Amino acid sequence: MAGKGKKQKKAKPKGYKGIWKTYEVKGDKLERKNKTCPKCGEGYKMAEHKDRLYCGKCGYTEFKKTKKE
Repeated sequence: MAGKGKKQKKAKPKGYKGIWKTYEVKGDKLERKNKTCPKCGEGYKMAEHKDRLYCGKCGYTEFKKTKKE
């Protein structure tokens, strides 16, 4: 018999702990902190990395300018 003597792994609950850091409440309105994708339009946020902004849907990338010393 398959699986005899083995323990099944429990699925971890998926949390959305970090998503609330991308929004800001101003009065009665909810504002997005992240930039929206220029190709995909409103509703698609770009992920903010150390050196770039990236859209997960279409792959559009904007590189941040860095000061070279």
